[in-house]
Amino acid sequence: MSTPDFIWFNGKMIPWADATVHVMTHAMHYGSSVFEGIRAYKTPKGPAIFRYREHMKRLYASAGIYDLDIKFDLDTLMAAGKEVLRVNKLMDGAYLRPLAWRGAGGFGIGADNPIETMIAAWVWGPYLGDQAVKDGIDACISSWRRVAPATLPATAKAGGNYLSSILVSREAKRLGFQEGIALTVDGYLAEGAGENIFLIVGKTIYTPPMAASILHGITRDTAMRIAQEQGYEIREQNLPREMIYLCDEVFMTGTAAEITPIRSVDGKKVGSGQPGPVTRAIQKQFFGLFDGSVEDKNGWLDYV
Repeated sequence: MSTPDFIWFNGKMIPWADATVHVMTHAMHYGSSVFEGIRAYKTPKGPAIFRYREHMKRLYASAGIYDLDIKFDLDTLMAAGKEVLRVNKLMDGAYLRPLAWRGAGGFGIGADNPIETMIAAWVWGPYLGDQAVKDGIDACISSWRRVAPATLPATAKAGGNYLSSILVSREAKRLGFQEGIALTVDGYLAEGAGENIFLIVGKTIYTPPMAASILHGITRDTAMRIAQEQGYEIREQNLPREMIYLCDEVFMTGTAAEITPIRSVDGKKVGSGQPGPVTRAIQKQFFGLFDGSVEDKNGWLDYV
């Protein structure tokens, strides 16, 4: 990873190497942090951040669930993120990472430590590999299950939640796959380690519901809205594991993964074993927002 020069840290732009915290920081011991992953793209009209306000509003929503009182307002953080791109000269696209966490101070699970905030940005290519978006990936069903409802709030994008994702991802890679897919505690399909999933049968697109302990993904919502505009039917419902072996196409969505086809699951081909026409149509519309071939009718691009 090539590190840029500056990070916005508690209201100030400071050198990357100086953005440090104490080893007794609460979040290091208990996972008490919330974050966002946001992509900025190079477009014909200049650099633009994708669905920036929705991402930042979700940061505050996640913080609210865990009683993290961010001392900066939404507009201040949004302006700071744009400034991070400017001062680091990341005008050809970058990945932004806002983070809020309980810092050092008192100790104990319920300690009311001061809340710290930072925004970093760096160049980050396709999350699942350079060819993933084009050729698709090989995935597996993980032996690890997603948390049950009313245990941890899956809709909060919290640091501690991603311990589950680490288990799913590392197991998949250890077994020779590029990504893992977790099931719910009841055995239904949930999501990837860091992505939502979609299954296609004919012209119908299926995706697990919010009740399946999934993150309410912003790229998930984008793909659903694109698909509906193209005339596809979307069904949010519980999906048995075997349905992923029987469908015509599967793809994943996420800020880092963007829209990535899945060509096989557990060594079984999905459809023809190649990215299918529905996935390609949604990809074309999605990436077209950034190359200028698709009109941004929804106002999803926030220009830097």
